[in-house]
Amino acid sequence: MGVGDVSKRILLGRKLRSSQLGETLLPKRVALPVFASDALSSVAYAPDEIFIMLSLAGASAYVWSWKIGVAVAVVMLTVVASYRQNVHAYPSGGGDYEVATVNLGPTAGVTVGSALLVDYVLTVAVSISSGVQNMASAIPAFSGHEAEVAALLVVILMAMNLRGVRESGTLFAIPTYGFMIGILGMGLYGLLLATTGDLPQVESADLTIMPAPGYSDELTNIGLIVLLARAFSSGCAALTGVEAISNGVPAFRKPKSRNAATTLLLLGTIAISMLLSIIALANNMGLKYVDPSDVDRLRTPDGQPLPADYDQHTVIAQLSKAIFTDFPPGFYFVVAMTGIILVLAANTAFNGFPVLGSILARDGFAPRALGSRGDRLAYSNGIVFLAVMAIILILAFNAETSRLIQLYIVGVFVSFNLSQLGMIRHWTRLLKTEKNPAVRRRMFRSRAINTFGLAMTAVVFVIVLVTKFFAGAWIAILAMVFFFLVMRGIRRHYDNVADELAADEEDKVMPTRVHAIVLVSKLHKPTLRALAFAKATRPNVLEAVYVSTSPQETSRLLEEWDQRRLDVPLKVLHSPYRELIRPIVEYATEIRRANPRGVVAVYIPEYVVGRWWEQLLHNQTALRLKGRLLFTPGVMVTSVPYQLRSSQIARERELRDEYRVRPGDLRRGEVDPRARDRDVSR
Repeated sequence: MGVGDVSKRILLGRKLRSSQLGETLLPKRVALPVFASDALSSVAYAPDEIFIMLSLAGASAYVWSWKIGVAVAVVMLTVVASYRQNVHAYPSGGGDYEVATVNLGPTAGVTVGSALLVDYVLTVAVSISSGVQNMASAIPAFSGHEAEVAALLVVILMAMNLRGVRESGTLFAIPTYGFMIGILGMGLYGLLLATTGDLPQVESADLTIMPAPGYSDELTNIGLIVLLARAFSSGCAALTGVEAISNGVPAFRKPKSRNAATTLLLLGTIAISMLLSIIALANNMGLKYVDPSDVDRLRTPDGQPLPADYDQHTVIAQLSKAIFTDFPPGFYFVVAMTGIILVLAANTAFNGFPVLGSILARDGFAPRALGSRGDRLAYSNGIVFLAVMAIILILAFNAETSRLIQLYIVGVFVSFNLSQLGMIRHWTRLLKTEKNPAVRRRMFRSRAINTFGLAMTAVVFVIVLVTKFFAGAWIAILAMVFFFLVMRGIRRHYDNVADELAADEEDKVMPTRVHAIVLVSKLHKPTLRALAFAKATRPNVLEAVYVSTSPQETSRLLEEWDQRRLDVPLKVLHSPYRELIRPIVEYATEIRRANPRGVVAVYIPEYVVGRWWEQLLHNQTALRLKGRLLFTPGVMVTSVPYQLRSSQIARERELRDEYRVRPGDLRRGEVDPRARDRDVSR
């Protein structure tokens, strides 16, 4: 096994057979942190965004925060209930894309696909950026280097996901459950302190907030509605990630759809409890929170500006520090789990994006490489592509969550709306043929849930689009349009290629003439083997071709050719400018032009070597020549390999790897070690 293979095995683990795919399926206790970590972790920054928007009018507007939290909770319950219908009706893993494609047509499906692709990329960028921001509250060394740390974390997360869904999910389960325990425990302990009258104030409780320009006067009714709408749209970031479970149904253990629906219900219950507890604590503990880039609006109790180096901690950091003031480990546990879960929340996208990419590839809307499973049965190409796109976004926006969040959730609400509309059509179509009264009642109930879900998500989408468009959402919309056009272009290309490759009667016509050319650089064993193989094919014409760049070497080759009395004529192509490839391509083209219905067969002797560095020393001209000849109509290229001694090293290495007994092989009855030992000894 070479150095590259050893490194790959260390990073990714041993290869898995396709038959082992069932071993990677997830129980609910692992599926919850894998697919729900994004939605659960969004409560770490959704309250921040609500308070940031309300702070534009000063701290007095915070009285609306709990009402906005309740409104977000209602929308989340509606979406969860709607998606429970989706996973039962479409358990294949296509999620919103499949629902829209089947019921609304390919255009709607591609629209959903483009929206989800953008949303998944933003999920990684926003989650990891927010996680690094929270980590910076406890680790001052991260301050000023958030973008670099976030990019490094994306790379680490990518490597972990390349090891496979089940393995990465097991690794992520502990911090995800730790985050739930930390936030819910903080909420319950805060409630206990509130009932005893001992609930402390947060560090920013004594500060005041100067209203932003344009909000200094008393708000009109319209101004208040706009402000609340902006706060609500930012708080709806808590809904992101709900759709990931519908895309990941195939990864669940059987019964898949029921387990996925149960996980959705757990997700909604836990996320809502965490969100409302944070907002309630913040209101009762006097929190003052503004946009991190606008900290100068905070003032001391006597109206003086804060020091230039003032560091505004996140909402969760302030709450946990105050509640656990007499128990510092509790503060560090909450902050650490929050930072970790925000980083791991990107794991939801790393599981949803590759599956969606594979389905798009299957339908011809994405490169087919996205549909290939890697050594660990994960869609490796999709994982790598997602990581690269997220790193670009993080570096472009300097890992600032307040800037990235403006691009967020537009895409997910596009998919929400089209999915709910598709489900309404789905139930309506089934009701036309279903006669069983009990089944019809269930269908009517499901359609009513999806109809209510569509009404709610449509209203939220309009609010999000209006309030976020000029704040940065137009970038996300532009990205969706770009992906939509690219996917349609890819499908058009695959359709055109399929039409062009469709077999017809003309393809059975035999070529009238085969003109074989054996390329010669020296008269040695590889050349003689290529000549023998070319003879065995019995072409109409067979000749050897040599490109002359030196008169002395040409004379030496001709003399040796005559001495060996070879019965194949040697044609010399003179190259005054010492070019090797162009003369051969031009000669093959001339032969083809002289006989358009014939075929030119070019045989190229090549060395087979066993060490990677030897490949750099051989076959370079052959590779370039094959690249040119492949674009020449009517020319067939055949490589004639000649194995050097070093190639045996590579062969033995492959045999050792192929016959190596791996953990679990004997238990599964997939190996007879005695037979393998006999084969290797041979």
